[in-house]
Amino acid sequence: MTEPERSEGSDRKSANAVGIGIALGLPFGAAIGMLLFENLALGAGLGMLVGIVIGAAYQARSK
Repeated sequence: MTEPERSEGSDRKSANAVGIGIALGLPFGAAIGMLLFENLALGAGLGMLVGIVIGAAYQARSK
């Protein structure tokens, strides 16, 4: 495998990690937002933020 192919695969994995973080953080945050804050949008925003942070941390750790 050549170097450009390796970097392309690495970029794809990093995008997947952040995407999975968003996909999981958004619904969990929305549910927690409805329970704690009674505000779906606030919880969804916080959940998405946490998902992005966790996805980025996973990406940094895997490199």
